[in-house]
Amino acid sequence: MPTIQAYAAQDATAPLGPFTIGRREPGPEDVQIRILWCGVCHSDLHTARNEWKNTLYPSVPGHEIVGRVTAVGSAVTKFKVGDLAGVGCMVDSCGHCPSCAEGEEQYCDNGFTGTYNGPVFGGENTFGGYSQSIVVRQSFVLRISHPESQLAGVAPLLCAGITTWSPLRQWEAGPGKKVGIVGLGGLGHMGVKLAHALGAHVVLFTTSPDKIEDGKRLGADEVVVSKDPEQMARQAGRLDFILNTVAAPHDLDAFLALLKRDGTMTLVGAPAERHPSPDVFALIFKRRRLGGSLIGGIRETQQMLDFCAQHGIVSDTETIRMDEINTAYERMLRSDVRYRFVVDMATLG
Repeated sequence: MPTIQAYAAQDATAPLGPFTIGRREPGPEDVQIRILWCGVCHSDLHTARNEWKNTLYPSVPGHEIVGRVTAVGSAVTKFKVGDLAGVGCMVDSCGHCPSCAEGEEQYCDNGFTGTYNGPVFGGENTFGGYSQSIVVRQSFVLRISHPESQLAGVAPLLCAGITTWSPLRQWEAGPGKKVGIVGLGGLGHMGVKLAHALGAHVVLFTTSPDKIEDGKRLGADEVVVSKDPEQMARQAGRLDFILNTVAAPHDLDAFLALLKRDGTMTLVGAPAERHPSPDVFALIFKRRRLGGSLIGGIRETQQMLDFCAQHGIVSDTETIRMDEINTAYERMLRSDVRYRFVVDMATLG
């Protein structure tokens, strides 16, 4: 098994550092990709520090991967050597349950296999994009059609993009809909961009007054400072849909009150600790719904990438070296990035 250079956490308290891993030789259905860029997701930090209590060590995070195809198996028909390609949060699923059959592999009844940290219900560890290359079955590899100059900004679309795209499409954000986006971070800024591009009236909710102008630049029609009770009160009962991207426990009732009758708030942020339970009356008196959404299937992810390429949408990024990842994690905890770190993988090794 060929070995390559990577960056890994050895335990929950250790900083990430250089590590050597093995990658399989490409089989008939496999695509080998030299990784050019890898986005840094909050899930990487949660996993590296075992905040979800399920980490397999050593842990090589990274599931926002863009690179160039360097080899293909004999049965591969979708890619050729030299193509640009992407890998998101999954590298396998059972392929035969109802969810997989419907192109919703992220809800695989038998548990999808994460790009890092192995299968959902347990199994052999997998190593992610903080590495020089990766080998993935062609059915879990995405086509990249953005220009090469935008590839750093494309990488976060493989998680932040699809995580916000999927619920926006599921709950039919578009013309005539008033859509709230809670939080302007790595997920939230993509939610604003995509909801705007889909034609919705976008209301951004942020705790940071200094993000008002940025929110408008990204496509928000209105920006509400959520710590201001008067600003929040003016939005009461006005929103068709809210996409809540915040990855920290907070009061959900304040946002449920902003929904119209039959409105839905969907959670995509995954905090390490639970949210306070919502007030039942906030739901039942307006037949409001509180939902959740997990990334997206491969077909839907490809649709998102194609839509973003057609509309010139990429993530706002700050490029870092691989050896700056531990500092990036600390900055990410302070929300000191606008809006997604991306690792230049040429700096590894």
